[in-house]
This record gives sequence, C-alpha cells and structure tokens, in this order.
Amino acid sequence: MTYTSGGASRLRGVALADMNNDTETDIIVANYGTNNIGVLLGYGNGTFTSQIILYTAPNSHPLAVSIADFNGDNYSDIAMPNYLTKTVDILLGTEKGAFIPQVNYGIGSLQAFVLVSGDFNNDGRSDIVVGYDSRDTLSVLSSYNPGSFQNQMKYSTGSRKRSDSPKSRSVAVGDFNNDTRLDIVVVNSGSNNVSVLLGYGNGSFQNQMTYSTGSYPQSVAVGDFNNDTRLDIVVANSNSPDVSVLLGYGNGSFQNQMTYSTGNWPQSVAVGDFNNDTRLDIVVSNYISNVSVLLGYGNGSFQNQMTYSTGSYPRSVAVGDFNNDTRLDIVVANDDTNDVSILLGYANEVFVSQTILTSGNGSQPRSFVVNDFNNDGCMDIGVANSGTDNIGIFLGYGNFSFASPTIYPTGPNSSPYGVAAGDFNNDTYIDIVVANYGSNNIGIFLGMGNGSFANQTTYSTDSSPYSAAVGDFDNDCILDIIISNYENNNLGVLRGYGNGAFGSIVLIQLKYGTHPFSVLVDDLNNDGKLDLIVANNGTDNLQVFVQTC
Repeated sequence: MTYTSGGASRLRGVALADMNNDTETDIIVANYGTNNIGVLLGYGNGTFTSQIILYTAPNSHPLAVSIADFNGDNYSDIAMPNYLTKTVDILLGTEKGAFIPQVNYGIGSLQAFVLVSGDFNNDGRSDIVVGYDSRDTLSVLSSYNPGSFQNQMKYSTGSRKRSDSPKSRSVAVGDFNNDTRLDIVVVNSGSNNVSVLLGYGNGSFQNQMTYSTGSYPQSVAVGDFNNDTRLDIVVANSNSPDVSVLLGYGNGSFQNQMTYSTGNWPQSVAVGDFNNDTRLDIVVSNYISNVSVLLGYGNGSFQNQMTYSTGSYPRSVAVGDFNNDTRLDIVVANDDTNDVSILLGYANEVFVSQTILTSGNGSQPRSFVVNDFNNDGCMDIGVANSGTDNIGIFLGYGNFSFASPTIYPTGPNSSPYGVAAGDFNNDTYIDIVVANYGSNNIGIFLGMGNGSFANQTTYSTDSSPYSAAVGDFDNDCILDIIISNYENNNLGVLRGYGNGAFGSIVLIQLKYGTHPFSVLVDDLNNDGKLDLIVANNGTDNLQVFVQTC
C-alpha cells in the first residue's frame, strides 16, 4: 500500500504519534520540496487517510519533525526545523487533530538540519535541540512557559572534516556496556574508524564514539575474545592489510586497536571457536583468493595467520558446522570464479583443503543463505547468482559433501543480489526470497520440504532492490519481508498473509541520494517489536527505524 505525499514533495523527515487522540498511530512527514507538513491519520487497521496539509512559510523547506506536548494540554504538538528560513516552527495540537500556528523562533544565520525534543533540564517540560548543516554546533531551546521557549544556547560539537567520507560498509549489533540493551557498531571505510552508538533501551542511541582502525575498514564482527564477559570488536581493514581487535571495557568504551596481519585486501570477517578450546578465533576472506585463520589465546591476543586457498576474489565469509562433527567449518563466496568454497574444520586446528561448489560460468554469486531445505538435519546452501539470473541450491549430505546444484530461474535480466530464508506459508518448510536488482521485484520460492522449490512468484518493488531481510513486523506470527531499494532511496515492506502470498509493497522513503544497500532486523529496545538498521551507501550514514505500533 502506498500513500502519495504530492509531486515534488521531497519527503525528508517522518514521525509517528497519535495526533487526534483516537489511540491510533498517525504519520507526520516533513515535505521539503512543497514547504509543508503532511499528517496521515491512522484507522488502526494498517491503512491511513490521505495527508492533511499544514503549510509552513514560503521557501521554508522543513527537513524534520518532532512530536511532543509542548504546552502541557495532553495533545500532541509539532516542531520542525526550516532549512532556508532558518527558523524553528511550533504547531500546537488540539483535541480533534487540528493545529494552531504558534510562533517561529529565529536561529540566526545557521541552516537548521535536524531537530529533536526532550526534557533536557528535568523540569517536566519538553525542550528542543537543533543541529545545523555544515556547522559544528548544537542549539538548545528550553521551555519556560507552556508552548514557549527561551533564547537558544549553543554548544560546540566535534569537528567536521569534509575530506572524511565515512561510507558505512558493515554493521554489527551487541550489548557493549552490559546494560541488557542492544548497541550498534558501524564501519566507516573512508575515515578509517568505527562508530559505536550505545542504546538507551528505548530505541534511541547516544552520540557516536569513534575508534581508529586500519586503512579502509570493510567488515566488522563482535565476540568476547578475552573471556571477560565483555564484548569486543574485530574489523577487517582492506588497505592495511590486517584486522583490528578492539577489546571492550564493558562500559561501552574500547581499548585502542591491536592489529594482526592478514592476506592482501581482506573483505569480510567472522568469528568462531575453530579448535574447540572455548576461545574465539577469527577468519577473514582476502581478495587475493584465500582466507586467513587467526586462532585466539583467550586473552584477547591471536596467533599469526594460517592461510587456506579459496576461489578467486572471495567477498564474504561465514561459519557453521556443515558435517555435524561439532567442529566449525567455513564457507566463502567467490566473486570472480563464480563459486562457493567450503573448508572443513579438523580437530588439529587446520582445515581441509577447500571443496569447490561450482555455481556455473558467469554466475557471479552475490550472496548466499544457509539452512536445512530438505529437513534431513544437514545444512544446505542457497546462492544468488547475479550473472546467470538464477539461484542455486546445494543440498548437503552432512559429511562435507554436497549434491550438484539445482537451478531455479529468477527471470531474464533479473540479476538477483540479495537472498534470505524463512517459512512464509507456515508449513514448517523453509522458503526463499530473492531481491532481483535488475527486474525491480522480489521472487518467492516456496519450499516443498524435500529440497525442491516451486517456481518463483514475483512481487513488484521500487527501483533496484539490493538486499532482503525477513521478520514478523506486525506481530501476527506471520513472516514479512523488507527490501532496500537502492536507486529510489527507500525501503519496501511486504506483509505476509501466512499462506506464502504477500501484500503490495509499502514504501518507507529515505532522503534523496541515500542509496540503501543493506538492512538488518532486530528488536533494539526489547519491546517485542522488530526494528530496522539501514546502511546507506550514498549518504555515508546509518539509520535506525524503531517500530512504535
């Protein structure tokens, strides 16, 4: 289901609140291009009214919205930063969802870019914080009367260097300060660091803390490397070439990096106990056609690498027990040779020479998913082959060998990029969803429970779907799908019906030029509702979407 915001509206900000006191959640959007705010009132069944327009000043270009009760009448009010008029506007809400223009507050010569509200001085009144474009400054406007605000106070923030281009390449989640709330770590490849954002447990996060890594970090993983019950971080640095290990203090902060050499141009990192000594080890896929295994001592330090050959240009690495011997094995997706490498773990701390699973000439595998597709208790592999427009299913025998792939077409020029798995029709058999980048749709392959799949059923997406994730987003015990649409800068949610079919896509618009390429699903605030973490390649940032209804 889609709801129009009008031509040239250029949606920038969105918020959720009950604006008309009917206990249903409504949507509030900042329409940058048309200089207004749009309110879509919810019916409580997942549908909404057409937007109600609240005009701002000509050429104001609002960039964000924040909802709070600024005057203490128990009705939701709206605050917005206006980029070109350099003001903050307050609209006071009434019982029936109408709004009264209150006042705008000048903020000097700076262009307001973002706004949040909260009681920052513990006086029981909602205050406002404004951030600015191209300025290392925050302004705080404190409430002193119902709906009125004092003159701003400005605070310096960290220096912004335009030469930095963070380029969020990888995201991982863990509880870094042992408060039972999930936190986020992001790799910033252009600025050679990672950002750690500590969660408050309500879906919001503290300002980032950054920690230096090696040159051009590409991938991050999380684990307890020194057995102190505190999570640590490992980062693969493509240009160094090495991995950075940052040991956690358990309070959300980390020690300076320790580096360990890898092969040239490491692309992906994973962790696991490969020699069954209860100490976590590290595996890295190197673009020069091998993987590096670094065995851990259990005190946060690691042995020198051991390398094992793979196919050409391995892009991604994952860990699992493929032969049920309680020893971890390694799987690698090889970009240039169009195949997947499996390395079997031995008890003597080494790996079997790789087994090549050929996915076909020109197949260019982009991603893979591991699951039991034929209910035999053995792990199988599904691969998205972008070059040959199909997926390949390798059924495992449980003894480290796999059947030749069964190929399922995804359509001419479909170029499947992302793949995920789940039971979409509640028959206890695993199904597959594929994001078809070239044909602007997703393909659903329903599993038969014997390792075979029905022909794909397609559902339209927006332009260039890049990745797919699965979760129950509306708590109806039925799996839904979320897609990142790269070219048109949005996410798409397809709600499942529980019979293998899905509703029309509902779009979540992001900022122009964001180009989302990866999406993760998790419950970030422990409220039983799934939230989203999106990595945006075009704007070099990470966005968190917290589900509120």
